[in-house]
Amino acid sequence: MAFLPAAGGRLGWARGAIGALIGIAVAGVLTRLLAQSVAQAGAFGPSLFGVGVAGLPWLVAPLGAAAVLVFAVPASPLAQPWPVIGGNMISAAVGLAAGHWIAEPWLAASLGVGCAIALMAMARCLHPPGGACALLCALGAGANGWGWSFLLMPLAPNVLALAASGWLYNRLTGHPWPHHPAALPALPPDTWAGTYDIADLDAVLADWDEVLDIDREDLDALFRALERRVQARWESARQ
Repeated sequence: MAFLPAAGGRLGWARGAIGALIGIAVAGVLTRLLAQSVAQAGAFGPSLFGVGVAGLPWLVAPLGAAAVLVFAVPASPLAQPWPVIGGNMISAAVGLAAGHWIAEPWLAASLGVGCAIALMAMARCLHPPGGACALLCALGAGANGWGWSFLLMPLAPNVLALAASGWLYNRLTGHPWPHHPAALPALPPDTWAGTYDIADLDAVLADWDEVLDIDREDLDALFRALERRVQARWESARQ
């Protein structure tokens, strides 16, 4: 059975649920207010690059998946600010390009998602909701005529508001974001704890040949903290 966090605690499910509620609410309200201001001011003329402002969504569905990462698993490499912002924006641009250049929706969507994953990986901003963004934009560009302005409204306000909410909420609840590996105290002298070399960890990861949803530095900190706990238990038993 998968691990289900308790309701309380710094990373309890209640904390993540409340954070996501706040983040989506802030993103939706802010984007809607901006869209209304743009429409009233006529900053882009009667339409936003060919699409009426009133016809644009003020929340995009991939934002819900991004909220799960940002608020429920904020230590994940996939949930950091650059993946949240860069992953969604890059993927949306790829999806829009595919939707405009390829007439067949299924082909535009599949190529858009595949190319988005490749670009996110190269840009070091892999973010699962980015795949949904690419799919959404490829279909929206073909069926609804979404243009490059979709990046400005509603996507950019959505992801920036979510990232800002995640930064503030995670810090207020005792979990600084962006995530940094825990600082470990100096090793006690003449002990076996922490005697493995970081090269050993790199070799094991290379042997596994898998992409793990945890930073190498976090793995190292976890293993060294575990060694210290085992050592403390052994020393206590000998006393």
